[in-house]
Amino acid sequence: MMKVVRVQYTLKPGHVEANQANIAAIVAELKELKHAGIKYGAWLLPDGKTFMHFDQFENEEAHLALQELASFKKFAAELWAAGFEVEPKLELLELVSSTEGYF
Repeated sequence: MMKVVRVQYTLKPGHVEANQANIAAIVAELKELKHAGIKYGAWLLPDGKTFMHFDQFENEEAHLALQELASFKKFAAELWAAGFEVEPKLELLELVSSTEGYF
């Protein structure tokens, strides 16, 4: 069953660049992995410190594959150590309709 996850959080000042580098490392590792069941994206909102991740997984196993990446573990550890202005809000979304083909 497809799983769609949206997470948004705001970092404390001084941690944006490191977070961007950690996200880039996740993307690089995912590209090497070539897992067809993972679509991963992250955006920086106009305030320059709020991140929004929008991830699509073919199933729970694909989600676990992301979480097991060394780059993801580093990202998560450093993110929580840095602290937040606004704590992460995680939402599980249900697809209603789309012009895109999914899993």
